Amino acid sequence: MTELSPTLPDRKTLYRAFLNKDSNFEGIFFAGIKTTGIFCRPTCTARKPKEENVDFFATTKEALLHGYRPCKVCSPLAPKGAAPDWLKPLLKEIHSTPGIHLKDQDLLQRGIEPNRVRRWFKQQHNMTFQAYLRTLRIGQAFGQIQYGEKVIEAAFDSGYESLSGFTESFKKTIGHSPTQSKEKNLVTVTRLLTPLGPMMAAATDEGICLLEFIDRRMLETQIKTLRQRLNANVIPGHSPHFATLKEQLDQYFDGTRQQFDLPLVLLGTPFQQKVWQALQTIPYGETRSYQAQAEILKNPQAVRAVAKANGDNRIAIIIPCHRVIGKSGKLVGYAGGLWRKQHLLNHELKHCDAAAKQELSLTYS
Repeated sequence: MTELSPTLPDRKTLYRAFLNKDSNFEGIFFAGIKTTGIFCRPTCTARKPKEENVDFFATTKEALLHGYRPCKVCSPLAPKGAAPDWLKPLLKEIHSTPGIHLKDQDLLQRGIEPNRVRRWFKQQHNMTFQAYLRTLRIGQAFGQIQYGEKVIEAAFDSGYESLSGFTESFKKTIGHSPTQSKEKNLVTVTRLLTPLGPMMAAATDEGICLLEFIDRRMLETQIKTLRQRLNANVIPGHSPHFATLKEQLDQYFDGTRQQFDLPLVLLGTPFQQKVWQALQTIPYGETRSYQAQAEILKNPQAVRAVAKANGDNRIAIIIPCHRVIGKSGKLVGYAGGLWRKQHLLNHELKHCDAAAKQELSLTYS
């Protein structure tokens, strides 16, 4: 039996989480199965062994160094929610071919089982594959109409063969006719994979307006708020801001980026705006209490209001509400889950210390 990492809970807690496929422990530990020589995520659906036949590790690297192989059922080396290899060529094709139409027969010709595709899109995007394609086409047309193109031209450019079919599909997806699009804004959303699970990002032309973990309970409410405050439709699509966001998030999780440089669209009251600005002044690798945040805002009695504004933050990690803790030092109040908050703080402390040691080494070299 391997010795547990000091960052892990006790074995009873770990085994219970593994047995119950507890998603709250995703990213916290990996389980090595002695009888098979493989290691799994906490949520793996494969049959569970007895407790004495399980080793627990804080990272995939530790599991690999102990001789375990990654499980083919739960793919612990891939970011949670990552597209499987068999689907990647199809995703590349549909995202590089505007207006593409693909029927079941087209998928079969590509060697892909349609039901398999449908299940994946329903699980990851909460819509069917055909609905996803339709939404991409409509999103493209929405943008064209907003920028002055005629409705009929946008319809044909998006792969529709008739104006009536386009109008019906547009109304079904967007909720109003194409001619009303100029009165509405467009917010595009996408999924980004991170070591802590998939996140949803949303952007306007001006910048990123949302970045949240997909399993956040209030995510639907946040999206509804965006619709109302921006007078916008929110649909899957592409934004030039997403590539920069993905690059900077990858650098953050690799430990090579400590500050973000992205245009943000912050929708809130003047007080909320001040709280979110104060959050961005907390240095990487450090924490502050809600009380300290209230005092920085010169309103020491507003601790609860500060905490509520923290919870209303729609742009996780970049606006680092995870760096705010209770006055006693206890981790409290993180919409993405306290296990993620702990992970983010440990990650920053680790890389902050590494940077400090490197600077110290250069100073004395």
